[in-house]
Amino acid sequence: MTDVRQPGSQDSDRHYSDADLESDLRWWAAANYLTVAQIYLQDNTLLREPLRPEHIKPRLLGHWGTSPGLSMIYALLNRLIRRTDTDCLYVTGPGHGGPALVAATYLEGTYSEVYPGVSRDAAGIHRLCRQFSTPGGIPSHVSVQTPGSIHEGGELGYALAHAAGAAFDHPNLLVACVIGDGEAETGPLSASWKLPAFLNPERDGAVVPILHVNGAKIAGPTVHGRSSDADVEAFLGGQGWAPVVVSGDDPRQVFPALHRALTDAHTAISDLRREARAGRRSAAKWPAIVLRTPKGWTGPHTVDGVLVEGTHRAHQVPLSGVRTDEAHLRQLEEWMRSYRPDELFDSSGALVPDLVRLAPQGDKRMGSSPYANGGRLRADLPVPPLEKYALPIEKPGTTHHETTRVLGELLRDLYAATTTPDGGGYFRLFCPDETSSNRLGAVFEVTDRCWQLPVTDYDDGLSARGRVMEVLSEHLCEGWLEGYLLSGRHGLFASYEAFAMVSVSMLVQHTKWLQHAVDLPWRAPVASLNVLLTSTCWRNDHNGFSHQGPGMIDAVIPLAPDVVRVWLPPDSNTLLSIADHCLRSTDHVNLVVVDKQPHLQYLTLAEAHAHCAAGASVWEWAGTESSAGTEPDVVLAAAGDVPTQEVLAAAQLLREHTPELVTRVVNVVDLMGLLTPTEHPHGFDARTFLDLFTADTHVVFAFHGYSRAVHELMHGRPAPDRFHVRGFSEQGTTTTPFDMVVLNRMSRYHLALAALRRTRREPAGATELADFCLRQLERHGEYVVAHLEDMPEVRDWTWS
Repeated sequence: MTDVRQPGSQDSDRHYSDADLESDLRWWAAANYLTVAQIYLQDNTLLREPLRPEHIKPRLLGHWGTSPGLSMIYALLNRLIRRTDTDCLYVTGPGHGGPALVAATYLEGTYSEVYPGVSRDAAGIHRLCRQFSTPGGIPSHVSVQTPGSIHEGGELGYALAHAAGAAFDHPNLLVACVIGDGEAETGPLSASWKLPAFLNPERDGAVVPILHVNGAKIAGPTVHGRSSDADVEAFLGGQGWAPVVVSGDDPRQVFPALHRALTDAHTAISDLRREARAGRRSAAKWPAIVLRTPKGWTGPHTVDGVLVEGTHRAHQVPLSGVRTDEAHLRQLEEWMRSYRPDELFDSSGALVPDLVRLAPQGDKRMGSSPYANGGRLRADLPVPPLEKYALPIEKPGTTHHETTRVLGELLRDLYAATTTPDGGGYFRLFCPDETSSNRLGAVFEVTDRCWQLPVTDYDDGLSARGRVMEVLSEHLCEGWLEGYLLSGRHGLFASYEAFAMVSVSMLVQHTKWLQHAVDLPWRAPVASLNVLLTSTCWRNDHNGFSHQGPGMIDAVIPLAPDVVRVWLPPDSNTLLSIADHCLRSTDHVNLVVVDKQPHLQYLTLAEAHAHCAAGASVWEWAGTESSAGTEPDVVLAAAGDVPTQEVLAAAQLLREHTPELVTRVVNVVDLMGLLTPTEHPHGFDARTFLDLFTADTHVVFAFHGYSRAVHELMHGRPAPDRFHVRGFSEQGTTTTPFDMVVLNRMSRYHLALAALRRTRREPAGATELADFCLRQLERHGEYVVAHLEDMPEVRDWTWS
């Protein structure tokens, strides 16, 4: 075991008496006992009688292997909290160690406060065990139902990113983050080690990574498990950490060593904070701990003559045949009785008083920490009045503007309004090195990019006190924001549309978290996860096919309807209205898709507010039915900025060439409104849907993403086969903006041709217009090759 002494540590702080050790070992035994009982037992949960097969659950679910290590860390963090009065958040990457965290929060009393039915007695322990991984009960992971958790850990790789997000702008918080050595093999976790380059001790909390190396995954060894201590220390040291290794299989040696490592880490963090907050930058590194203990520690050493403890065989349920195999049943009983439950729980089933006293008090308990229930800390976001940023619109579709630039100005003022005197705050923008590229650069008028490493004279906008989080990892941006929100703050993740897909599974997991959180009255609402997708598929013509992919829309549409919202603003003022709504909302995932390039602008701010509140509107100025006073012959619909422009251009072609044709133009800004009200709370009711799309008129629909998404949303609507959707069809390259819509058959000419095919009647001039459209498409193909840009009538088109 390597013991690295941190600067400033005092021997008195590190004192750990024999009595302390005995107390912690007994608490640990109680936690281990309840962990095993949750996995195995449905009755006789305190072993007040001999164990019989009918006491065993019919389905044995759960993970034992990582749990003893998690419980040991919890016990020693409790001691650190009581001694130092530290606010501590516990993030466990091995989230499948759920029974250990449920046991720990039960022992400290939080669990029974949150769930009074799980009382602190024999009846409560019976219910605690019966509910674990059973129908009508709780999941096996450290899920949203677990007090003290902001991280489930079911999908590995995100523990350290979530811990970092929780630490940003919480200057007094200590986040203890346990990282499994299996999780450490994932890409997101590998990127997360770069946290010291972004964590500022002047205004942020601290993260203590505890790399729990128990040597095995589900079916084999881990890389760190088979690496030397020197190699692991060198790796972490190169990432900006000062690691200390604690290892062993004798609890009477490991507990004091880990207590010393945690105490020294706390002292080192206190020194870093004191120096930084006095205005002195320190070269010291953040502490980290490498903890090597056996997988399945204190469990069955061998089963049927095969080694289990310390191997992958301890990962889940080490004794799987206890209902049918008498030898396994007896081994389980011996294992459970080795923890001496009769000495840990009194005759009523309550934890004995000397162990109860080991827990911190009130909200200092990790299960009761407000940092793990961030809605308790959330302050309203002071979104400024939008009139300051709104674009003046005299006539729709006649002026161009970079659509997202107004949002950058709004975010700039949000930064200014939420920055605290110590340089912290409660709003941050997270973006993979693309803030200026996405036209949000106005934020740099009030803050810099966050950067704790050296700065040169040639850098732009880097400083230790900067609070724009730019890191070239979508995983880290998403994970940092999730941790930031779940611990009580507000933020936005802005990304190139195609590459947000890198983190889409994280967004899915966060949606699942919110889906269940709303059913838990004790979890206070948190700020919504807001994702801005820009540099979109239609206008990444300068980058090419690799940058062209609208798949995130498809990924989120099937998710929890009470959580997910998809917004497709056609212009700047609608973007402002949507941003105002999203930034004020709670417990939602808001996906906002809008391009950064110059686009035509259509609606005044007042019109935008009305349009966004409705979710979709008939743009009467763009169609011809108002003058005719009849049902339209065809409906042209659009969702998205480029589709809107192409639909309007198609409507103008139809107006000019077939003036007797009655057209209606519909713009959809709230995509989920296309669903029925029974499928989504934003779904348009039957009357609204008919007012938009009629009952039987054919609809030519230009859509930002893959056309199948709209077809999916139309299920249950009147005559859904009358909707003819043009969208992104996986055709792309480095080319001109208009060539992109031509390649995907969503150009104004394709839409006009589709409208002529689907109209109720063939108007005068239809043949001539069809011929014109075909000639224009042929001319376009020749023109872009010859001139390397779009035709002037397309490039310079405006609404008239």
